[in-house]
Amino acid sequence: MARTNKLGMVKHGARLLLGTFMLFAGIAHLTFARRAFRAQVPDWLPMDKDRVVVLSGVVEIGLGLLVIFAGHRSRSIPWLLAIFFVLVFPGNIAQYLNHRDAFGLDSDTARLTRLFFQPVLIYWALWSMGAIPPNIRKNRAGLGSR
Repeated sequence: MARTNKLGMVKHGARLLLGTFMLFAGIAHLTFARRAFRAQVPDWLPMDKDRVVVLSGVVEIGLGLLVIFAGHRSRSIPWLLAIFFVLVFPGNIAQYLNHRDAFGLDSDTARLTRLFFQPVLIYWALWSMGAIPPNIRKNRAGLGSR
């Protein structure tokens, strides 16, 4: 039971950290990092880049608040966040393919490395809010050997 309680505390902290990260990123979209976020908007997207940045920032703020205040009670919030991370991934790819510097990513190696962290964010969202079931250990006692 103590191990489960500690794991619950770690998940709770991870969820709050992720929600805070989302809230901060959303605010950054609307304020001090707005220009940098425009570097990630793919050229093929048929919408004004600044509008995309503003709308995605608003969505990130909303998701951040949901994660912080309701992420532990809702089965849909982790999946909504995971879907959001999938939807913004083409922006990360566009930044890499178009060789656009932003957020200190000033080389192709740095931009490429960043791409591998998107699955980590998806897993973090699903794990920290309980969408990934805990490891179930089978009780092999009593099964005997054959």
